[in-house]
Amino acid sequence: MIDSGNSAHRYLTTGSEKDFRDSTIERYSAVLNMVLEGLPLREILHSLVLSIEAQKLGTKASVLLLSDDGQRLLTGAAPSLPSDYNDAIHGVEIGPEVGSCGAAAYLCRRVIVEDIETHPNWQPYKALPLKAGLKACWSEPICDSKGEVIGTFAMYYDTIKSPTDLDLLLIQEAAKLASLAIERSRAMYVERLSSKIFDHLPVALLITNEDGSVLNFNPVFNQLVNDGEPCSGEFDMRAFLRPSASDVREQLFEHLARGHAWQGELLGVNKAGQQLELDLTVAVIRDSFTQTNCFAWLISDISARKQADQLIQYQKFHDPLTGLVNRNGLIDNIDKLISAHHQYSDVSFSLLMMDVDHFKQINDTLGHDNGDRLLQKIASRIGRYIPTNAVLSRVGADEFALLLPNEQDQDKLTTLAANLNQALTNPIIISDQTLLMSVSIGIARFPQDADNLDFVLKYASQAMFSAKRQGRNGYCFFNQSLQQQATRTAYLTQHLKNAISNNEFELYVQPMVSPLSGKIIKAEVLLRWRHDGQFISPDEFIPIAEQTNLIVPIGEWVRSTALNYAVELHKLDFAVPLSINVSPLEFWSSELQQRFIDFFDAKLEDINMLAQFSPLITLEITESLMMKQQNDIHGLLKSLQDKGLKIAIDDFGTGYSSLAYLVNFPADQIKIDKSFIQKLSDDDKHQALVTAIINLSLSLGLQVVVEGIETRTELDFINQFDVMAAQGYYFYKPMAFTEFTELLKKQ
Repeated sequence: MIDSGNSAHRYLTTGSEKDFRDSTIERYSAVLNMVLEGLPLREILHSLVLSIEAQKLGTKASVLLLSDDGQRLLTGAAPSLPSDYNDAIHGVEIGPEVGSCGAAAYLCRRVIVEDIETHPNWQPYKALPLKAGLKACWSEPICDSKGEVIGTFAMYYDTIKSPTDLDLLLIQEAAKLASLAIERSRAMYVERLSSKIFDHLPVALLITNEDGSVLNFNPVFNQLVNDGEPCSGEFDMRAFLRPSASDVREQLFEHLARGHAWQGELLGVNKAGQQLELDLTVAVIRDSFTQTNCFAWLISDISARKQADQLIQYQKFHDPLTGLVNRNGLIDNIDKLISAHHQYSDVSFSLLMMDVDHFKQINDTLGHDNGDRLLQKIASRIGRYIPTNAVLSRVGADEFALLLPNEQDQDKLTTLAANLNQALTNPIIISDQTLLMSVSIGIARFPQDADNLDFVLKYASQAMFSAKRQGRNGYCFFNQSLQQQATRTAYLTQHLKNAISNNEFELYVQPMVSPLSGKIIKAEVLLRWRHDGQFISPDEFIPIAEQTNLIVPIGEWVRSTALNYAVELHKLDFAVPLSINVSPLEFWSSELQQRFIDFFDAKLEDINMLAQFSPLITLEITESLMMKQQNDIHGLLKSLQDKGLKIAIDDFGTGYSSLAYLVNFPADQIKIDKSFIQKLSDDDKHQALVTAIINLSLSLGLQVVVEGIETRTELDFINQFDVMAAQGYYFYKPMAFTEFTELLKKQ
């Protein structure tokens, strides 16, 4: 049976009505006191159930709460019902035919079941209550102030039973009391939760009225803004925000005056005088009681984040080693100038690209830590000479750039470049080593040479490489011939990569003769590159090979081919030693040195076969190699000598000459550069210099070879000394190997 619960109290007698009213008032008072005391809801409902059971003997009451999703009933309080029964119905889904409580919650009206065993609602579930001795169940939906179901109140009996008018009033009253307890408890819970959230917000929160009076604040506000002192009375928000830009600050208060919310970033100053960077959100709340606006100021201290952003931004545009602007920063500055040029055509700039000469050798010799210290000192030296409006940047490992806004004058740029070269003339001491450094500088101008970023950078780099080719420690302005040269270099670089596999390399031979007899006693193998039917000058492609590290496989091809020549000469009974040039870059790391040794170990059988007649292979190294790690190079050269190879110092006198190297390094021969020989007729000083080199070398037990002999006068001069061999066009030009063997046969 389902009952709508209409006005059952009109059937009560006057005495019964008074008793019921008194007990109801008592229960209301008890429930309300427990709610106000903040007791847990479960404890309040438990007390309510016991109160109902005490008034209606024989009743076993329960309160079930509707789940948050509105689909299930959960145990609220049922102290007199068996625990296994409570466990069984906890979480039961509501429905129109689900027992008494499930149906009451679903239908939102009272459900009276006088006989559980026979009622259709209980057929699927009756075993549970019957086992517990429960035979009747009346259930009243508990509704909130909006009329929405939030639970059920039920009365169980151990006999088949119909409710009286008093029973119906009692169950209805119990549901109202339960509703009061649930709603008030939940409201107070939300209020307490809100208060906790308010107090534990990680940002500062202040609530004020239109007069600036403080209505509330949380501890974070107290600590951040008021330096930990309690905030009371009025708070002067204008004074707090005084470090902010005045226009932004006034915009904020104008918004609030019109009742509009505001959000943005401002500066504030706290009571301790510390300036803060703030993210401020202000909400406007209308007070219905006073009909005035209140303001909720949500204040986040973003000072640390701003500092982190500034650090990230600094790191993005600055070099950590030197503190200079990095490549990103340089490009950003150039982009701004180009954009300004598009708006104001008179904006221009010049770009100087500076590359430290021979820095790789320094890095390999002294180590990267000392290389970094050297770069710092170079940056400091350069920085002393730059104009105040210029931007100095480090754009690569050993590459710097100087951006000069609105500077196009060639004379001024020339003076500046010369000063920058001069800045490094004084020695730099690193790790007890005295270093003489220099830079090669390339200069490009915008918009005179290029009208966009990519070409400005490209042309400045091309000019810088041109300065290197011209001897380093100098500067070069970009011109169109450099662009043509760069195009040529790119073309040669691309084809040089495949020159070995395409069989484009050849080894020519230039004989060396005894200067007195003219007899061929040695020969130097010289690399030639024939591409598309034309010879490419070694002066053009060797620097490219060194810059691209192609010199290593090319050098190995040269040595392998030269050894084959030596074997062939041996088979023809010509015991003519061959000299092979070695690029210093093939020795600039321990890995390359080991690779060099491994190459000759692989050829050891051929070397030993040739060595039974005489050492027929000489390696010509430049004197700059002797400046590298002395222990490493000494060990390398000694190892090569132990394998039957001769070591010659090529182009002696043209680099960082030091006669002390001749004592410390295992060299067999000195080869005097042709530049000295060609100046013998200029003055007596050059003759004296050549004489000194020859005599000192001979006194150290070194053989002397002179190259570049082109005249009889030059030959007569060297014939005054015990020179082992001479080389030059006066005797023979470089020739193909077959032509060389035919020459030997005639001799």
